[in-house]
This record gives sequence, C-alpha cells and structure tokens, in this order.
Amino acid sequence: MLSKVTCFALNGLEGVPVEVETDINKGMVSYDLVGLPDAAVKESKERVRSAIKNSAFRFPVNKITINLAPADLKKEGSQYDLSLAVSILKADGTISAQTDDIVFLGELALDGNLRPVAGILPILISARAKGFSKFIVPAGNANEASYIEGAEVYALKSLRDVAGFLSGEEGFQPVSSRSFSAAQTSRKYDCDMSLVRGQSVAKRALEIAVAGGHNILLAGPPGTGKTMLARCLPTIMPDMTFGEALEVTKIHSVAGALSEEGIVSSRPFRTPHHTATTVSLCGGGNSKIRPGEISMAHKGVLFLDELPEYTRCALESLRQPLEDRVITITRAGGAVTFPADFILCASMNPCPCGNYGSAYLNCTCTPAQIQRYRAKVSGPLMDRIDLQVEVDGVKYDDLAGEGNGEPSSAVKARVEKARAIQRERFKGENILLNASMGERHVKKYCKLSAECEDILRSAFETLRLSARARSRIIKVARTIADLAFYEEIQPEHVLEATSYRNYDAGN
Repeated sequence: MLSKVTCFALNGLEGVPVEVETDINKGMVSYDLVGLPDAAVKESKERVRSAIKNSAFRFPVNKITINLAPADLKKEGSQYDLSLAVSILKADGTISAQTDDIVFLGELALDGNLRPVAGILPILISARAKGFSKFIVPAGNANEASYIEGAEVYALKSLRDVAGFLSGEEGFQPVSSRSFSAAQTSRKYDCDMSLVRGQSVAKRALEIAVAGGHNILLAGPPGTGKTMLARCLPTIMPDMTFGEALEVTKIHSVAGALSEEGIVSSRPFRTPHHTATTVSLCGGGNSKIRPGEISMAHKGVLFLDELPEYTRCALESLRQPLEDRVITITRAGGAVTFPADFILCASMNPCPCGNYGSAYLNCTCTPAQIQRYRAKVSGPLMDRIDLQVEVDGVKYDDLAGEGNGEPSSAVKARVEKARAIQRERFKGENILLNASMGERHVKKYCKLSAECEDILRSAFETLRLSARARSRIIKVARTIADLAFYEEIQPEHVLEATSYRNYDAGN
C-alpha cells in the first residue's frame, strides 16, 4: 500500500516541502530509505522502528521503501522522524485518516516520545506562505509555534498522541496564539549609561552610533570602561518590532539557540571570543549550513573585544556583510544567504602595552611596535567603522563622586526621535537608517553648504581619507543633525563627525 505525508526541509531560513512516500509490499523483508538522506536521516530508520514498536503499534514485516521527494534535495536533520513514522503506519493501515493538509515535524525518541527540533519557526512561516495551515509539532516547540498567526498548530508529546489525534480522539487543542506584546517584558540589563562615570565623548558617540546605525570603535588603555560602554549599547536601542523579532527568531531557531520563551524579544548582543574562526563568525558547516555570529547579531550588536587579536582572515570576512547587510555562504552543496544587519562595536588598545596617548599612563612601546600592532586591522575595515573614539582613564574623584549620570532611558528617547525622522525621510526608499544610505541617497538627503564642503575638504586632505570615509563622515553628520532636529547639515555637525575619525591618519 502507498501513503504520502508532508514534512519540510530547511534551506538556510527558507522551508522547502518534502513529500514522504512510503510503499509497503510483499517480498523479502527490507527497509530502504532513498531521496538523498544525510546520516541523521538514515539513522532515523532505527529510531522510527523502535518508536513504533514501543508505542504499541505493529511494525510491518514486509518490503518497505520510503522516498523523500524531491529526490535531488539533500535531506538533513531529525525533523523527518515523525513524518516517516506516520507514513509507515498509514501505509500499513494502522492510521486511516486523511493527512494531505497536515505538516508533520518532530524527532522521535526510542520510546515514542517527541523531542523538539530546531528551525520550527522559519518552517512554519514558509509553510504558511505555501498554503499549509495545519501542523503537528513536538510539545517542546509549542511556545515557538504560538507566534504564527493563521496557523493551526498541535503540539503533542508522543507518537501515540499523534495517532490518537488523527483517529479523532478528543482532548487535543491547538496551541493558543500569543501576542508579541506579552513577550516583550521589561528586560533588566546589567549595565546602564547612568553607571558610566565620565567618558562624555564616548557616550555621545554611542548615542550617534545607535541613532544612525553606525559602526563604532572604542580605543583606549585597559580598564577605562570600553567593555562597559559597549554593553550599554542594547540599553539605548529602540525596542524591536514584531517583524524584526520574527527575523531574529528565525535565525536563532535555525541555530538551535532559542530560549523557552520561543521568541527573541530583545535585541541580540553577541560577543565572540577573539579566538573565533572565520566559519564561526560568518556561518557554514561541513553538512548543514548554519548562521554564524554576524547573523546571530542581526538587528542587534556584534561586539568584538580586543579587535587586533582576531585573525586577519576573520576580520576581513566582515567587510562584505558590513556593506551589504547580508552574507552569502557558498559550499559544495549550494549557497545560503543569511541577513546580517547589525551594529559593529569594536574595542582595542592603542598599542601593545595599551598606554599610548593616555594622559595618565606612560607608553613603553616603540613606534615600530605601535605601527605593527595597528596594522593588524586593515585600512579597508577601519574605513567601514564610522566612529573611532579614544577612551582615556577617569580621575578618581569622578569615580568616587556622588550621583549618577544620564540614564539609558533618556538617551533611548532621543535615539527613537532621531530614528523616527529617518523613517519619515526614507519612506519608499527601502532603507531605514542613515548608515544604510547609498551614494544616491547621500546626494539627495545630505546636501552640504560651501562652508561644510571646506571643512570636509580640509579633513579629507589632512587625514588622507578615502572616498568611502568621506561618504561615511557625511552620513554621521546627517545623524548628528537629526539628533539636533536640523533639516540641513550644519558646519558644526561636519566638524563633530570628522572628529570621530582619529585612526584614519594613523594617530
């Protein structure tokens, strides 16, 4: 007897329907699985056999042939277990219900229980777009699936429950849909801008970076608060919209990094160690292509502490995503594109000993050592960092003084106003922030007066800027003007923007 059941495969963040066809006939006892299954899918044969038997069902002692169509698409992962078991039980006559409109997803334990699988959210979104609306998933994926509107999702605990549901047993209810506002609880951060003593220039630069989506570098001696400043970035970023939360959650779901909440409701802050490889940053893998740190930081912050300590290859791999806001990973089995729209925040010491340029500490490095150290970060990468800020030590009286500085909530309010101005400006342009402007947008929205051009020309020649650096200074000036509610860029805005290019001249 022949049966057909629908499952889904994942290609990056896109779900692809897979038809599980099972044929049971008389003949020599065998169990063949075809259709380009990987090792995890091949091993499912034994999981499915044990799960069926331990769920008190009969496993057919016949010639069993299962095809995963389309046959030219490689099948990876354990989400096929449930569809394989249901297909076998249906072909054997144990299950007689119609299943044409149901998508089955889940991994089976040997006792027949269902285990959660990664990638449920992007699969459900893709399946809804392709006309499917009814799904059976493991109970462990219930929270993740509850945010998909218009989907009838049943989160069940075992193969026995699935068979009972298909046979019409009562007591099975679809997962209740949850609103994103309910998930957006007020998150308490460990850091707040009010706790940062001094560093007024750095705090101002952070505000500009978040307001316009600009990349930022914090350079200074050890112990001056660079890491603490970086950790304050999420506290001044606007709350994510539901659409942004779904984008981020899809990536974390594919990576298997979702919390029990089932959705990422706060902006990511990723801090890979400086020993991170190029693959861990960009994504990839030997078989299944998974997102890397730069995609996990989508719509959030990627913080690279001690920037020169990362390998040159890893740092250079950032250049294309910083420009295009996406990354395409190509392997022998195909190419996958992941989003990578993040703010890069990096920190570094100005020299090997860390004290060069400090007003309080003496540097023991030679000019040659300083030059070699800074040369670890290439010019093209430094070009893509819009704000390069020097962070020096703080006096003891400032650290021990009473009172707090401006809280993150006040800075966040100004950032939201500046971003609202940009959203209004870029309506219909397919961009949201100043940092995403192309040259066409710069010419249209960043007109400079003769005085502004003179300031920019002087900086261009003095700092030996590239054309890209000039464009980025104009974008930063546009953000500074937005924060000050100026319709046109003023000379003081250009002056402040150029002051954040300290490392272009090799200082």
